[in-house]
Amino acid sequence: MSKPVPSRIRRIISGLLLAGLASSALPGMADDAGKAPAVEAKPNAEAAATPAASAPAAHRSHATSDTLFAEVNGQVISAGEYEATFLTMARQKFYHGKPPEAQIQALRLEVADRLINRVLLLNEVKRREIKADEKDIEATLADYDKRYGNSPGWQQNRETMLPGLSAKLREQQLLERLESEARTVSAASAEEIRAYYNSHTDLFTEPEKLHLSVILLKVDPSSPSSAWDKAEEEAAAIQRRIQAGADFGELARLHSGDGSAEKDGDMGYIHRGMLPEGMHEKVDKMQSGQLSDPIRVLEGYALLRLHDRRAPKLRAFEEVVGRATDLLQRERSEQAWKDFIASLRASAKIRIDTERFPFLKAAAANGT
Repeated sequence: MSKPVPSRIRRIISGLLLAGLASSALPGMADDAGKAPAVEAKPNAEAAATPAASAPAAHRSHATSDTLFAEVNGQVISAGEYEATFLTMARQKFYHGKPPEAQIQALRLEVADRLINRVLLLNEVKRREIKADEKDIEATLADYDKRYGNSPGWQQNRETMLPGLSAKLREQQLLERLESEARTVSAASAEEIRAYYNSHTDLFTEPEKLHLSVILLKVDPSSPSSAWDKAEEEAAAIQRRIQAGADFGELARLHSGDGSAEKDGDMGYIHRGMLPEGMHEKVDKMQSGQLSDPIRVLEGYALLRLHDRRAPKLRAFEEVVGRATDLLQRERSEQAWKDFIASLRASAKIRIDTERFPFLKAAAANGT
């Protein structure tokens, strides 16, 4: 069995298929493409002329590839490229069905940002004279060639596909190297880490813990109301027996359908947030040692006994200094990247054809 295709190659192949550079029947692509719907491959000329021909009607802007989408520092991004990118991302993101209009619009803005940022970032790659690792690219291509070398689809399209795949891999590697440089930040000082800990105590606080036991009378969710009524009556009867002195653990072993039954229903200490919806309100009102009334949950009816409640606890700085350091560095790296992108856009001349793309007027007004 072959290994899964790396995600970056899957994305690149998807784009090449949309551009008409490869057969839609390449081995492994249907299974490895995140279960996105297949993209129909078209000859280059047809794909250029009708980039969004197969897009759902709600996704089209009726633009053709020779119209301008945007101009970034004098470099043109065609409407065809915009629509092709949008179509690929829409297929991957909305393969379950037609999304709400708000989600479509949000994706259109995201695609606009990506294409504009790509131009700016590639220009910055050139300015910094960042070079790709050609040996790494050759090794990646050789691995792909080896994996699918026996496939008729790959053999038929190999010569057409390899140049585009190679170019995409090279571009992605250059962009990754630039991003790595832009995200590099100095190591945080001990004082900065301590300050981060003090201002983000919620990240280092153990949530409330509850020691609970349960008796769960299971009911299939699709059962009729009579089955639910019967389970509720049985739970109330068990409750009365426990209140009269019967042993909770013994009854749990006899009646509970929960995995804790063999431990007398003891669930041990669990975080409050681990409880099924519907139990929180009940448990919040309980005192240690108290038995609950029957509680309806998704799986049936439950009886709970609360043994102990441990309040949320802030872990000592010394215990979490490593995690605090990692979180702070990650946050600073993310901010450095956002600032870098913002600086590129602030100094760039960006123009979007909002007459042909009226849904991007708000974005253009905000500097997109």
